Amino acid sequence: MKIYRGNIVYSLSIKELVELSRGYIAVNDGKVVGTYQNLPEEYKDLEIIDYGECLIIPSFTDLHVHAPQYPNRGIAMDLLLSDWLNEYTFKLEAKYKDQEFARKVYAAFVDDLIKHGTMHASIFATIHNEATDILVDCLEEKGIPSFVGKVNMDKDSPSFLVETTEESLKDTERFLKKHQGNKYAKPILTPRFAPTCSFELLKKLGELADKYDVGTQTHIVESLWEKEEAKKCFEGCRCDMQIYKDAGLLKHKPFIAAHFIYPSEEDIALLKECDGYAVTCPDATTNVIAGIMQTGKLMDLGMNLAIGSDISAGSYMGIYRQVASAVRLSKIKNLYENDNRVITAKEAFYVATKGPGSLFGKVGSFEEGYDFDALIIDGLQDDFRNISPAELMERFCYSGDVSNIKKRFLRGKEIGC
Repeated sequence: MKIYRGNIVYSLSIKELVELSRGYIAVNDGKVVGTYQNLPEEYKDLEIIDYGECLIIPSFTDLHVHAPQYPNRGIAMDLLLSDWLNEYTFKLEAKYKDQEFARKVYAAFVDDLIKHGTMHASIFATIHNEATDILVDCLEEKGIPSFVGKVNMDKDSPSFLVETTEESLKDTERFLKKHQGNKYAKPILTPRFAPTCSFELLKKLGELADKYDVGTQTHIVESLWEKEEAKKCFEGCRCDMQIYKDAGLLKHKPFIAAHFIYPSEEDIALLKECDGYAVTCPDATTNVIAGIMQTGKLMDLGMNLAIGSDISAGSYMGIYRQVASAVRLSKIKNLYENDNRVITAKEAFYVATKGPGSLFGKVGSFEEGYDFDALIIDGLQDDFRNISPAELMERFCYSGDVSNIKKRFLRGKEIGC
């Protein structure tokens, strides 16, 4: 049993934030026993690890990030989406046929995830089997609960980054077989997005989903071009989500819909029906000018929401910055489209912690029985006034950086990077 003391903040629900000023967390065998404003009598003789005025919050979940794009973070941010993909991103992803290159990048990527306080993630790799194995092994070794996908692309893609349908399916099944028993880094199906996949490929991926009981991550209505192109590519298609339903890819959890910027009412209904997650990637979609998710509207419809860094369209690894950006963009969206309400920092924090954390077990909160996956945050207090723990959390998301993260805990054990 360990007792930690500090300014504690965590979510109970999307509307309810717990904040304890100089409160206590009791942790036993890596799991939270309870949080208290006043320490219970039975714990009075235990050693207290006192972090003073530091903020103690759950670690973050990144539900959409491209590990192979890590070397390009913060580069080519002056390009629009199509040019960014063709001039930089696809060319970089082709390099992962080189396993030594993959090993160097993926080791650095996983360390940087941890450094920025992200302890759970859903990650795109590339079409390359061996390189994707390396990414999975890096995450498994560090004990990071995650979903990792070997990307599928069998059409309308650069010649150096396209598979045959048969190759894509064969390599995907081999990947699923090899990693289905992993303890932490689990496989997930990853068709890049509908226009780069034939329906034959998607349909066969649906059969693999049934065979291995595995979920799917993909890009859904990320841009106006994608929304219309999907309808052109798939005859009779009414919306992006219908393609995945017809292919049998909505039957197994999780279904993770990255971006979800331009959904039709049917897209929304289908994602809600399969209990899927819409992932907002605020910095990424403004960097490449894809658009802004209707976070307030979707939240009010009871949708599952999450936040993604979307490295490298997004330029910063820390999900805490995306909490701030999600609030900021909801205000801009509301200014021009008043049917979309502004979300609060409290809501955005939930969407970065407990909400998507549920995909990885009891993580993302400090409720009883949850893993003690935690960050100790310092350097945000003022000498001339007191601010509440919730205000410290908000300040970290808006003004903090990785230097403010003094310690990181994963399942109760301090983890370095």
